[in-house]
Amino acid sequence: MKSEKENIVVTKSYAFALKIVEMHKYLVEHKKEYTLSKQLLRSGTSIGANIEEAQGGQSRKDFFAKLTIAYKEARETKYWLRLMRNTNYLVDKKSEALIYDCEELLRIIGSIQKSIRNS
Repeated sequence: MKSEKENIVVTKSYAFALKIVEMHKYLVEHKKEYTLSKQLLRSGTSIGANIEEAQGGQSRKDFFAKLTIAYKEARETKYWLRLMRNTNYLVDKKSEALIYDCEELLRIIGSIQKSIRNS
């Protein structure tokens, strides 16, 4: 794999995790929301953690398996973001930006998975 500086999925998933941590802090401190925000924190930071693990995969199969977990975590994160938006814990502007970033990660991870399947 490319170095971390050149690897878009590593960079974007880490930046997304930072935004999720900040959103979790906001939800706990300002909205006093603890349950849903904890789920969001776990799945939203897990995307990057699994991508990072994939970078150290011992085989192509291991790499693909970790990417698959990252993809599933991104889907779960999108679910929590939509739920929090639709229950008014998040305002549309903040939630839409995070949902967009999450969808971008889903497209990137999906594209990498497709490339691996086709090679």
